[in-house]
Amino acid sequence: MNASAITPALATVPAVSAAAAPAAPNTAQRAANATDSGTREVRLYDIAHGRTGDKGDRCNISVIAYRPEYYDTLVEQVTPDAVRAVYAHREPGTITRHLLPNLSAMNFVIDHVLDGGVNDSLNLDSHGKSLAGFLLDLPITLPAHLAPPGRQDLAGG
Repeated sequence: MNASAITPALATVPAVSAAAAPAAPNTAQRAANATDSGTREVRLYDIAHGRTGDKGDRCNISVIAYRPEYYDTLVEQVTPDAVRAVYAHREPGTITRHLLPNLSAMNFVIDHVLDGGVNDSLNLDSHGKSLAGFLLDLPITLPAHLAPPGRQDLAGG
């Protein structure tokens, strides 16, 4: 087995202010970008599940594709910048993405997103466990042939 097959790929996005964070594309913008009926708009939870943990003021969120065919789409669209946009209201610090292609998964490590951590925060629910559900609501554009059966296209199609 070659080393590149087992070494996770990393992508790190430095901390930026919430004002400088890129806006997450809304459904209308994403639908306008879909130029033909060859794509479907779904939520991340339709094609992947998440696991989350926290330690202090650091959260890690794993996103695991339900099917290996979804992995390339996840790598393309669930980027550190997209994650930063989802959590912009929490003003996260550095976001590092670890790619795990043999598992059709990725893991994000997000610094300074938990209001100081469970013991330091007055926030009622600052645990990292709740943050995976928030990320799984991210809109994803899939080739129509990969769309899960029975799901309504978010763009209304």
